[in-house]
Amino acid sequence: MERPRGLRTCLYDETQLELVLSDMAQALAKRLDRADPVAVVGILRRGAPLADRLVAALQRHHGMPAPLRLDLRIKRYEDDLTLLHPETRLDANEEQRALALKDYTVVVVDDVLYTGNSMLRAVAWLAQKQPRRIIVVTLADRCVTRLPIHADVVGVRLQVAPPDVVECNVPPYEPTFRIELLKLEAGAASSRG
Repeated sequence: MERPRGLRTCLYDETQLELVLSDMAQALAKRLDRADPVAVVGILRRGAPLADRLVAALQRHHGMPAPLRLDLRIKRYEDDLTLLHPETRLDANEEQRALALKDYTVVVVDDVLYTGNSMLRAVAWLAQKQPRRIIVVTLADRCVTRLPIHADVVGVRLQVAPPDVVECNVPPYEPTFRIELLKLEAGAASSRG
């Protein structure tokens, strides 16, 4: 996919985000009960490598044993926030549908919490698996969700008005780990859903 055109400003660079991620791991570690099995679910695309980074930090600094790791594909918007589907789609494979999460603490990780559509869809699907509890984690919260969902662990809170876009660049999808603010060019903003 071609990156949308516009003026990009780096809000957080890799060094700053490593500190943010460390703080997120510490906040999450305080919420986890060592007696409960843990499943960490990354929302594809960028939530998956963020989940891996968070798990690595939890293991390295907080002695967490290896959790169950899985990723969910949920789509409604393209990365530039162009509406792809009128309803939020969750594509679970056979193995994921059969997965038993009863009594697990499930940690759901995504890059940006904006409208809440994707996260609410993930939480609703995971809740059907009867976990003990679900903890929502996001690297960036735009603080404008329209649905009854919130993040329990937040890296950074950004109050950015539409039509600006918060872009989380996360390897392997981008070369460097950073958060940028994109001010779309005039023609690009009118094509968004």
